[in-house]
Amino acid sequence: MKRYWGRCLKLLTLGLSLTLCINAGGAPVKVHATEETKKALEEAKDKLSKTKDQLSETKDQLSETKDQLDDKKEDISTMHKEKSVLENKLSDLNDQLSEVSSNLSDLEDQIDKKEDEITLTQEELAQAIITRDEQYAAMKKRVMFIYEKQNFMLHDMLANVGSFANFLNHTNYVASLSAYDRKMLEQYKETCVNIDAKEKELQSEKTQLDEYKVEVKAEQSRVSGLVSKTSGSINEYKQNISNAESEAKDIENQAREYEDQAKEYEAQMESQNADVKALEAKLAEEIRLSKLAAKSKWRNISEVTFAEGDRYLLANLIYCEAGAEPYEGKVAVGAVVINRVLSSVYPDTVVGVIYQSGQFSPVGSGRLALALANGSATEACYQAADAAMSGATNVGNCVYFRTPIPGLSGINIGGHVFY
Repeated sequence: MKRYWGRCLKLLTLGLSLTLCINAGGAPVKVHATEETKKALEEAKDKLSKTKDQLSETKDQLSETKDQLDDKKEDISTMHKEKSVLENKLSDLNDQLSEVSSNLSDLEDQIDKKEDEITLTQEELAQAIITRDEQYAAMKKRVMFIYEKQNFMLHDMLANVGSFANFLNHTNYVASLSAYDRKMLEQYKETCVNIDAKEKELQSEKTQLDEYKVEVKAEQSRVSGLVSKTSGSINEYKQNISNAESEAKDIENQAREYEDQAKEYEAQMESQNADVKALEAKLAEEIRLSKLAAKSKWRNISEVTFAEGDRYLLANLIYCEAGAEPYEGKVAVGAVVINRVLSSVYPDTVVGVIYQSGQFSPVGSGRLALALANGSATEACYQAADAAMSGATNVGNCVYFRTPIPGLSGINIGGHVFY
């Protein structure tokens, strides 16, 4: 039965609300301050504050990213310079390697020629030794023959010589032959000595060339190693530069994302600033109306005639607005509604005040309708409604309440400030 009467009361109050929204000239009743407006302003300021923080954080990230990008570009520039230095060094080393390789090639040719000369000299020496030995053997035979056959030859020369002149000629011949043999023998000895000296000289030169070849090969190996090492360093720099450029590209993309995000936040802030200004203007207007209500004409509670269902309606509104508040908070909410009924600035009925457009958030959200349908109001809510309807007030002439916000002063009861 309570639910049935609740639905009836809801239909009745909706009809009365529509009636009250039209004044004598057909103009809509002006909207005044509500909990919903203040809550919306607080939420808008919170959003604006969060967006400011997000923008600040994004700008910090952007600044840090740009610093990283500058550092990375500086690293890339330094690596390019070092790579250029290494490339110049590599070019010099390649020139050195080419020169050393050319010297080594010439040296090997010289060694080959020297070895050929040594081989030829050794052959000449061997031939000279053979000739010397042959000449020595022939001379030895002739000398032995002369000394062994000396008497025979002398008798033969004396017997067969025709004249003393021929004898002298024979004698001179033998002496000349002996002298020639000795001369040739000495010549061959000298030739052998010369050839032997030449061979030693060539061997010494070859030894020097071999030693020089070892040194040149060592230099070639050293330069070749430097070339290989420098080439490896250049390749490493190329890879590092490629990696750094890839990282720089990623950082640039990140920076662009931060810039886009910052622009997004700035656009949000611009929109949210506009919302905050609009809500602040609305709240200022509401506070103005609150002050106006305080100065306007007020009826005495005895002049108010309550309709059937006002108690049920007010108790359920109190439940929606202050169900979790202490009893004093419940009475204060009920007093705000009755104060509006008493003020000439607002509608003069409970139904008109509660259903005035945009005033109480449970009306707009549907919570009040649900509470009315279910009869959710507690005994404490009914007691608070009775106290308020009897003229009791613990908030004076306050006609607004909300959750506390910075800069708003009033009477604080429970979780609400009344003003």
